[in-house]
Amino acid sequence: MPGMWWVLGVLAVVALLAAYLAWTAHRVERVHVRAQSAARALDAHLVRRAAAAAVVAERTDFVELYAAARLALDAGPDEREAAENDLTRQLQAAALNGADPATATLVATSRRVVLARQVHTDLVRDALTARRRPLVRLLRMARHYERPRYFEIVDPTPPVPVAPRPAEPADLRIPAA
Repeated sequence: MPGMWWVLGVLAVVALLAAYLAWTAHRVERVHVRAQSAARALDAHLVRRAAAAAVVAERTDFVELYAAARLALDAGPDEREAAENDLTRQLQAAALNGADPATATLVATSRRVVLARQVHTDLVRDALTARRRPLVRLLRMARHYERPRYFEIVDPTPPVPVAPRPAEPADLRIPAA
C-alpha cells in the first residue's frame, strides 16, 4: 500500500497542472475577446464622432472639416488611422460655438473616443502580454485569435467650444471691495 501514495500524489500534481493550463487558456481567450470588443467599441465611437463632425461642418460651412469627416467615415481599414488623424487635426483647428446642440454632441462623442481609445490600448497591451508568456507560446494557446493591434492616432483631445458668456444680472454681482 505505500506505493499507492505516489500514485495519488502524481494524480494530484497532474490535476493541478491541468487546472492551471485550463485557467491560462481561459485567460488568454478572455483578454483577446475583450480586446476585440474594445476595438469594435472604439470603431463605433469614431464613426459617431465623424458623423457629428460632419453635421457641425454642414451647419458652419466649414468645408475642410466636412471633407475630413467624410474621409473618416468612408476610409477602409488600412486608411483609417490617417483619416482619423486628419479629422482630429481639423477638429482641433476649428473654432466651435458652444451654444449649438450639434457642437455639444460632437464634444461628447470626442470625449467618448478618448475613453474608448484608452480602454482599447489597455486591453491590447494585456492581450499582447498574455501572448508573450512562455507557456502560452509553447502550447500555442493564442493561435485561434488574431494578434491585436494598437490604434495609433493623434491624441484626440476633445474640442473646447467657445461658449457665449451669459450676462450677469445686476443684483447678482459681487461688489468690489
